[in-house]
Amino acid sequence: MQREHSALRSSLKDIGRCICILFFATLVGHLFAGMGFTEANIITIYILGVLIISLITVHRIYSLISSIISVMIFNFFFTVPQFTFRAYEKGYPVTFLVMFLSAFITGTLAGRLKSHAKQAAQAAYRTKVLLDTNQLLQQASGKNEIAEATAKQIIKLLDRDVVMYLTEEKKLGQLRIFPVDGFEISDRERILEERRIAELVLKNNQHAGATTEVFSDAACLYLAIRVNNKVYGVVGIRIGEAPLDAFENNILLSILGECALALENEKNAREKEEAAVMAKNEQLRANLLRSISHDLRTPLTSISGNASNLLSNGVWFDEETKKQIYTDIYDDAMWLINLVENLLSVTKIEEGRMNLKLSTELIEEIITEALCHVDRKSSEHKIQVKLEEEYMLVRVDARLLIQVIINMVDNAVKYTPKGSEIIISAKTEENMVRVEIADNGPGIPDEMKPRVFDMFYSGANRIADSRRSLGLGLALCKSIVVAHGGIIAVRNVVPHGTVFSFTLPAGEVELHE
Repeated sequence: MQREHSALRSSLKDIGRCICILFFATLVGHLFAGMGFTEANIITIYILGVLIISLITVHRIYSLISSIISVMIFNFFFTVPQFTFRAYEKGYPVTFLVMFLSAFITGTLAGRLKSHAKQAAQAAYRTKVLLDTNQLLQQASGKNEIAEATAKQIIKLLDRDVVMYLTEEKKLGQLRIFPVDGFEISDRERILEERRIAELVLKNNQHAGATTEVFSDAACLYLAIRVNNKVYGVVGIRIGEAPLDAFENNILLSILGECALALENEKNAREKEEAAVMAKNEQLRANLLRSISHDLRTPLTSISGNASNLLSNGVWFDEETKKQIYTDIYDDAMWLINLVENLLSVTKIEEGRMNLKLSTELIEEIITEALCHVDRKSSEHKIQVKLEEEYMLVRVDARLLIQVIINMVDNAVKYTPKGSEIIISAKTEENMVRVEIADNGPGIPDEMKPRVFDMFYSGANRIADSRRSLGLGLALCKSIVVAHGGIIAVRNVVPHGTVFSFTLPAGEVELHE
């Protein structure tokens, strides 16, 4: 009904334009007649009027009717006898015929020119829509963005409501409706009922719905979003009373082809990313198994060997020998326990299952507590604590921070010669506290620094007993520091030595009144 009213208003406007132009041409004709111009000049004015009418009106019928009326007006006002439709001179019928043919041919040619220009403009616009679609789909990320960009371009091309289903595990997903101008579609329930048509399109990979032989009474024309025989979705175009022309249909199919390619690329990229994650996980598992099988063999062999000696020959050993064997068993067991604790802690933090229990603590007390639990071989090194201020507070999970300091000090003990100096210092920087653990050992090669905090990476260095670290301690330190909102780093010092540093949020004194 709205389209009928719009067409009627357009027709009335065109009729009014024709009347105004013919009226103006008649006034100019009277002016030319008063100035003594010949009838040929007046005829030219009416031909010009018909030309203008053909350019500003929609249908060619207006120029045809205007050509006939202009001949009648010319006969009525400018031929003898005036104000009648009779003509005395014998040549007037020929004049009227020539005038009609000239006006009609001129109007027809102008109408064709306008039509060709309009078609060219439409073709250029639709081609631009297709090119814009290609660029938008390249920028879109994810299935939903691709679907939304495609629907908007179809609306821009056809000015029709669009519905879309994307496939999920070879079945139609949730219905998405893209109405023109953002208004809700009035017959939404009917479109929901037409899901079976979309499922038929998905199954048969063929068009169905309005303007086709299959469910021709449907509200929408349903087409597959496909690449060859692979269907990635189904799109429905609300047809209404005006079907798509051939050019619109071709551009639409091109847009759907671009959409299908974008969805296929997105699927391939997602599968590639998932494969990369799986490969990384498999690599981590392989590294863990390889490290465990290689690096745990030595302490386990030592424990079993020493235990076997005690069982078999314990009665023959003196007390000093037994104490040494007990010490070796204890050291190897503690090494294994520390490894398991680090591995479990890293796993919990990486999976987000470890909740921080934050409290305000003195950094001096945390360092003191940590030094009570470091490797017993630390007694072979000189460990000093230097604090910039006597009372420095940090807002941390004390238990986890103690583990960080233990791991870093143990790392310095393992990779530096006996008698090396290890200095633990702390100072305040704005609203953070920086803790540094420095040693005067051989240092870390520059090529190894970017990876020292990676899990399962221990580099080429070996500790004193030739047992290689699994590379979990520093990885755990990084996870804990980052979880607190801090930054961890490593650098060498001149002439030799290494400094591990990390920042923690400073704490404030809490007064309870």
